[in-house]
Amino acid sequence: MILIAVLFPALSFLLRGKILTSVLCFILQITLIGWIPCSIWALASLLDERNKKRLNQ
Repeated sequence: MILIAVLFPALSFLLRGKILTSVLCFILQITLIGWIPCSIWALASLLDERNKKRLNQ
């Protein structure tokens, strides 16, 4: 999932059920300059979600 978050950030959000975030990320992803921040955002969001699940268990 980390590889998907880096290579296809919008798909990463879409697979986790965040549709509006995915659309916004896709708009950023269209430009080459926006790809890097979008990838970082998707990766940070994925790791944050994993940490929240781990702490709640």
